[in-house]
Amino acid sequence: MARNNGISHEVGDILGKMTIDDLPIKGKRVFIRVDFNVPLDANMVITDDRRIRSALPTINYAIDEGAKVILASHFGRPKGKVDPRYSLAPVAKRLQRLLNKEVYFAPDCIGSQVENMVSKMKEGDVLLLENLRFHPEEEQNDAVFAKSMSKLADFFINDAFGAAHRAHASTVGITKFLPSAAGFLMKKEIEYLKGVVENPVRPFVAILGGSKVSGKIGVLQHLADKVDKVIIGGGMAYTFIKAMDYEVGDSLLETDMLDFAKETIDNLKKKNVKFYIPVDSVIAQTIEPAAETKIVTTQEIPKGWKALDIGPASVKLFSEAIQDAKTIIWNGPMGVFEIDAFSRGTYAIAHSVADAYALTIVGGGDTDYAVHKAGVSDTITFISTGGGASLQLLEGKDLPGISALSDKKE
Repeated sequence: MARNNGISHEVGDILGKMTIDDLPIKGKRVFIRVDFNVPLDANMVITDDRRIRSALPTINYAIDEGAKVILASHFGRPKGKVDPRYSLAPVAKRLQRLLNKEVYFAPDCIGSQVENMVSKMKEGDVLLLENLRFHPEEEQNDAVFAKSMSKLADFFINDAFGAAHRAHASTVGITKFLPSAAGFLMKKEIEYLKGVVENPVRPFVAILGGSKVSGKIGVLQHLADKVDKVIIGGGMAYTFIKAMDYEVGDSLLETDMLDFAKETIDNLKKKNVKFYIPVDSVIAQTIEPAAETKIVTTQEIPKGWKALDIGPASVKLFSEAIQDAKTIIWNGPMGVFEIDAFSRGTYAIAHSVADAYALTIVGGGDTDYAVHKAGVSDTITFISTGGGASLQLLEGKDLPGISALSDKKE
């Protein structure tokens, strides 16, 4: 179980939308959009089922309430064509084990055969539909396709936060035809990624990493008014370092972002937000496991060498900055952590975040993977299941898959 290290933080209901427990679902057909886009190995075995587990509270609630539970998800990128490599059949087997009950599997997500299977469902039954993206109409948000899916159900529940930033038929289109509400995972994601950011316990520290500044422009702009400290790591740090007139060798650099980086630094200073960048780096000439590495101060990265991780002095600096935090949000690794030689900075920060006496939130994608690899996921308060969706929320943007849901009645 994740913990919040003793920090009390009221996460209020700021969703403003109907949730599954607002609906009279007993005996009804409930179409639940989930995000079961999980990784498979070469033998079609699921290697990480966290996204499936994250949907279990909503699914189990619907089962316990006596609903007829119809689950739908995308999986991979089959480009609108039926492709056995992207079948959800392995997911049905894993879900069956997790629920400890039979999960029926439909050969499609629309059509007479699927409608017939739904008509035979009993209260508490679970049916998983085949990959939504086998139909090009899904990503086109096609109204006819959405209406075909809506025929299967009495209510629509969106619990697929990882797809909430996409205006697809199964996230937006279907809401035109059915009463709709958020699942428990969706509600939790909004309450943490939006509620905590808008009303944090202070000091509030944002840790941003990853490769490019351009992918975090909106996040930096939105958080500048809310945080007390900003820590920048990963490849994006070297655009900021270059903007401060230091040489960065052959490190990742977005020259078109230099002006934005300068403006950001000035803006944070004006707002009295403390700003941290790496003071030393692990460098190499190539991004390979066997590459020769050196640790140098940030001002001394020679030509022909790339900064691929933060160094030990940066780890110490960042960890000290985190130490007194009461709220921490982290999105993006500190280096190329997939390669062991460049993983130490990311894993060290993962441990520092986990050990902080704070409410801790980790954005999806690579950061999620990093905290699990570091073995500290159980001590993070909340780990988002969405990469792009979590970034959009942190930018202060509305997500179409949430905006489309029915408003909560007063």
